[in-house]
Amino acid sequence: MNSVFEDINILGRFCGPRDIKELTQAEIKNAAGKSQADVMVLFGGSIIAGGDVFAEAMQNQIAKTYIIVGGAGHTTQTLRNTVHALYADMETENESEAVIFNRYIKKKYGLSADYLETESTNCGNNITFLLKLLNEKNIKCGSIILCQDATMQKRMEAVLRKYAPEMKIINYAAYQINVNSNLKYTETISGMWDFDRYLTLLMGEIPRLTDDENGYGPKGKNFIAHVEIPEEVRTAYEHLKNAYNGLGRDANPLYAG
Repeated sequence: MNSVFEDINILGRFCGPRDIKELTQAEIKNAAGKSQADVMVLFGGSIIAGGDVFAEAMQNQIAKTYIIVGGAGHTTQTLRNTVHALYADMETENESEAVIFNRYIKKKYGLSADYLETESTNCGNNITFLLKLLNEKNIKCGSIILCQDATMQKRMEAVLRKYAPEMKIINYAAYQINVNSNLKYTETISGMWDFDRYLTLLMGEIPRLTDDENGYGPKGKNFIAHVEIPEEVRTAYEHLKNAYNGLGRDANPLYAG
């Protein structure tokens, strides 16, 4: 049986995939057959490190169009507090995730997204409102890079596969992190969740991704495409559920679509 920290890292790798090693045109060409993806999207559920990843992608010109998606959801207040703590002169209260992230990359990097989507409240309408925006702006999108918080990256991909299965999706989670045997992070990442919040978010994902009557897949609520959960991940989740007495995160009806 794995140790608790090993189980946490198994869930983290599963929920937060990166399909390419780095944000370069060479890596995009290997993944999509051309040096630029049509679109890159940053989702507002990410910690602030997602803004740094998004800015790096823009600097490296790995996409033709850059979009930030996010209204207000269960992670929004944390983002507001984090950015305001970094830049006291930046107004964040009552602002959408997309607006806050765009102000952040403008302040820190002098960059700005091409489009903002500011009304979505959850992973489902993050995607449906994104697709609506692409249609309204007549943006052709055969290939897309998704950047979401590592705890929710896998689910974001599964939502897009449900609504646009023809798209070539490249996952690039906002961060990748491990915990050590002392249950401490092995590195410092800007805006990283405290340990309990990170674990709660991870634990909440596995029931959602499970394709059964209680999950979000076709056999359940049908919010996402089918996700295959490896036995290693399932076992790690069950170990952690026992160790942490059923820790997880229920969906907040306030942010339902």
